Amino acid sequence: MRIAVGSDMREPVTDAVIAWLREQGHELVLIGPLVDGDETEWAEASAATARAVTDGGADAAVLFCWSGTGACIAANKVAGARAALCGDAETARLARKYNHANVLVMSMRATSPAIAIETTEAFLYAPWGEDDFDIRNVRTVDAIGG
Repeated sequence: MRIAVGSDMREPVTDAVIAWLREQGHELVLIGPLVDGDETEWAEASAATARAVTDGGADAAVLFCWSGTGACIAANKVAGARAALCGDAETARLARKYNHANVLVMSMRATSPAIAIETTEAFLYAPWGEDDFDIRNVRTVDAIGG
């Protein structure tokens, strides 16, 4: 799987998730200061990470910022992005099932490397919900616009 990983800074939690994704054999597209010498700030790094998915350059994305909230808001401004701020594996799994999330957002402040890896794994391998309830609600959210 091709995964975009974005952040506005490099921290032990970002490095741990990147290392784990590489160990799993994923192809990575690094965005923002995860690339040496890049000083992109959180709003643009978040939008660029979401665009990597919506433009077809990545199958999914993992996005970090200090609290996670700003990155989630910015990513969701990108048409077609479904960013979900998740602090645990079950929330990430449910974001895929019920919300068809394609961008996982995590807080660097509140998420340990171990929990971040567990959450990333749950997110990447959880299927989107395909029953009528799930599809109907995803379409309703799409119709809201924004």
